[in-house]
Amino acid sequence: MKISTYSADELQKSYGIDVTSLDTGAAARLGVAAAWVDIEPGARSEAHQHDETETWVVASGTGELTVGVGKHPVRAGTVVQFEPFETHSVENTGDTPLVLLSLYWRDADRAAHAAGGPGDRRFGARPLFVFSSAPTPNGDLHLGHLSGPFFGADVFVRYQRMNGADAWHLTGSDDYQNYVVAAARREGREPAETAAHYSAEILATLRLMDIDVHQYTATSRDDAYPDALRAFFSRLTDSGTVAPRAGAALFDAVTGTYLFESGVTGRCPTCQAETGGNVCEACLEPNVCTDLVDPRSTASDAPPREGTVTRYTLPLHRLAEDIAAHHRLGRVPAPVKELAERLLRREHLDIPVTHPATWGVRPAGTEAEGQVIWSWLDYAYSILHGIESLGRGLGRSWRADAPEQDWKIVHFLGSDGSFFHPMFVPALYRIAHPDWTPDIDYHINEFYLLDNSKFSTSRRHVIWGKDVLSPRTVDSIRFYLALTRPEGRRTNFEHDAYETYVRQTLIGSWQGWLNGLGDRIEKRYGGAAPDAGTWTPEHTAFLARLDTRLRLLTGSLGPDGFSLNQAAETLNGIVEDVTSFARLQAPAADVDSCKDEARTAIALELAAARLLAACAAPVMPRFAARLAAALGGPPPTEWPRTVTLVPAGTPIDLTRQEFFATPGTPEQNPAPQAEAAPQPGPEGTGPLLLPWLSDLVRHTLRLPSDAPVRDSTLVQMGMESLQVIALQYQITEQVGADVSIEDLLGDKSVAELAALIADGAEPDALAAHLEVTA
Repeated sequence: MKISTYSADELQKSYGIDVTSLDTGAAARLGVAAAWVDIEPGARSEAHQHDETETWVVASGTGELTVGVGKHPVRAGTVVQFEPFETHSVENTGDTPLVLLSLYWRDADRAAHAAGGPGDRRFGARPLFVFSSAPTPNGDLHLGHLSGPFFGADVFVRYQRMNGADAWHLTGSDDYQNYVVAAARREGREPAETAAHYSAEILATLRLMDIDVHQYTATSRDDAYPDALRAFFSRLTDSGTVAPRAGAALFDAVTGTYLFESGVTGRCPTCQAETGGNVCEACLEPNVCTDLVDPRSTASDAPPREGTVTRYTLPLHRLAEDIAAHHRLGRVPAPVKELAERLLRREHLDIPVTHPATWGVRPAGTEAEGQVIWSWLDYAYSILHGIESLGRGLGRSWRADAPEQDWKIVHFLGSDGSFFHPMFVPALYRIAHPDWTPDIDYHINEFYLLDNSKFSTSRRHVIWGKDVLSPRTVDSIRFYLALTRPEGRRTNFEHDAYETYVRQTLIGSWQGWLNGLGDRIEKRYGGAAPDAGTWTPEHTAFLARLDTRLRLLTGSLGPDGFSLNQAAETLNGIVEDVTSFARLQAPAADVDSCKDEARTAIALELAAARLLAACAAPVMPRFAARLAAALGGPPPTEWPRTVTLVPAGTPIDLTRQEFFATPGTPEQNPAPQAEAAPQPGPEGTGPLLLPWLSDLVRHTLRLPSDAPVRDSTLVQMGMESLQVIALQYQITEQVGADVSIEDLLGDKSVAELAALIADGAEPDALAAHLEVTA
C-alpha cells in the first residue's frame, strides 16, 4: 500500500485554483488519477469540461457548485460525480478553505456516449432563443446575406423543434445604425422612412427564402423601445464602469460633422487593410476611427481634422476575465478566442458607446448632450427586448430587465461581428446584470463571394434574393447555399455552377431516382409500397449504411457540430448510396426466384426516400413535405431516431412529381381562378382588385393557387402578425394604400379588404395594377 496525505505546500495553480496531484500506486493500477483541490474563501475555479469522468469528495468547507447554468450547494461530506464534458466550476462561499479530493479516469465508451448526447447543455429542456444578427435596413438582402446567419438560424431552429425543443428564431432590423443615415441621404429620404422601407423589404425576402422568423423587432417602430433602451443604458452608467470620458475624435474638415462608422474610411491600424470606422473586416479588430491610417471622410475630399469629444466610454480591458469566463461556458469558435486574447493583451481598450448624431436614441440625463446611444450597445439590448416581446406574444413572463439563468441563447453571425457579439455584448451584460451568467453559443460564417469577389451593390455585383427566389426555386437555392456557404473559410457562388448542380444532381440524380422508383413501383406493385420479404446480406448492409447517414446528419445539425456543409453532403450521400444500391440490385429485379428479395430492395429504397424526406426537412422544408406526401405521409415534424420502412400497401405517387425546377425555365404560376360574385367596391375598383389581393394572400400564406379566400378573414385563415406586416407592406408598396394592422386583423373578409384598399389607393398605382389608363 501507499499513503498520501494532503499538504498545502505541494499546491500549484490549475483552472484558477490550487491543486496538487497524487501519484499513488493504487491509483495507477486502477487507472484512476487523484488530486487535492484547495479553494480559498471567495475564490472560484474556472468553468471547464474534459473527457474524464470525475468524482469529488468534499473534505471541508462550504461552497457553490455550478454545472452548466445550474447551481448546487456543497459542504463537507458532499460527493459529486461529473459525466464527461459537463461544464463545471466551484466557488468557496464560506470563510474557511474549501478542500476536496478529485478522482478522475478515462472511459472511452462513456465519453463517446456523452459526446453524442445532450450532456448538460439541456437544449430540449429550456427556452432556446436563436438570433440571426440583425440586418442594417439600408438595403435589401442578396444571396451573400441569405447564405449566412438567417439561413443558419432557420435550419437550426427547425431541427431543434423536430427534436422537441422550445426554440424560436429572432431577428429584426438594426434601425439606428449610422449606415441608415448614409442610405437616407443617398436616396433623398428621412432615416426613419429608409429604415421602415428596407426593414419591410428584408422581412419579405426572408419569407421568400422560407426563413421562419418568430419575433421580428424593428427598433425604430417599437414605441416602447427607446425608454427601455435608456433604462438599460442607465444600468451601465449607474455601475460607474461606463462613464463620460474625453477622447480624440475625427470631424469632416468642410462640414464639421463628427465622423464614425460609415462616415470615415482608412487603413486598419493593425493589418493595414482598407476599412471603415469602428471595425476591420479583414483582421476583425475594432478601431476608434482616430487610429485609422490616412483617414478619409466619405462626405468631402479634405483630410479630416482631429478634435476632442466627451463620450460615454466602456473600458473593455477591465472585463478581460469576465469575457474569458464567458467563452469557457458556451460554444465559442477558436478564432474568436484568439481574437479576444489578442485584443485583451492591450493595456487599454476604451470603446465609446455614445456618439454625436441626430439619428438614434438619446440617453437619459445631460452628460452626453447631442449624442445618441451607439448602435452596437443598442443591439446588445435589442436581444433582451426581443425575448421579452416574443414572450409577450406567447404568454410567457420573460423580461428584458431580468434575464433568466435558464435561457439558452444561440447567435448566428458573420465573421465581421466576431468582436461585437462574443466580446462587447457579453461585457455589457456583465455590467448591467452582474447576477446573470448568459449561456450563449456562437456560430460564425465567413464572407460568401460572388464570382470570386465580394458582393457589391455599388458595383452591381450582386444577386438579390427577390430576383431568384420563388416557390419552385427556393429548395434548390437553400440546398446549394447549404452545400457551399462559407463555414470556416470564404467560399464562392457561381451562377453557372449552381445551375449545373441543379440539373445534374438535384434533377438528374435525386429527382431521376425518385421518379424512376415510382415507375418501378407502379409497374411491379400496382403503385403501392411492397412489404419486405427475404433479406440478403447486401440488404442488411444497406440498412446499416442508412443508419450511419442518419447519425451523421444528427451530428451535423446538432448544436455542437452544426454544419450545413456537412448536412448537405450527407443528404446527397443518401441519394448516392441508394442509387448505387438500386443499380446493384437491378439485375435480379425480374428473376422469379428472387422476387421476395426484390421487394425487400424496393422497400429499402422507399425507406431511404422516407429518411431523405425527414432529414431534409430543416434544410428544404418544401421538398421534404412534397416527398413525404408522395410517400403517403404528412410533412415531417419529428427527427427520426432510426430508419423505418414505408408501411406495406401505402399508395406511392413518385412517378410524375417535379421536386426541382429546371434552371432558366419560366415560373409556372397559374393565375388564380376568378372568384364568384365579388361585391362592388368604391367606383367599381374593389372587384377588380380582388384577384390581385387574393393572390397576394395566397402567396403570403403559401396556399394553392386556387384556394378560396374571398369570403374569409385573414385571422380565420391563420395569418400571423409577421405575415400581416409583410402583407401590409406589399399593399402599401404596390398600390399606395395605407391599411392599418387593425383593419387587416379585424373582421373584414378579403373581398371587403379589397374594397377598402381600392378606396385608399393612389390613382396611378391603382391604374397600373388594374392595367387601365389613369
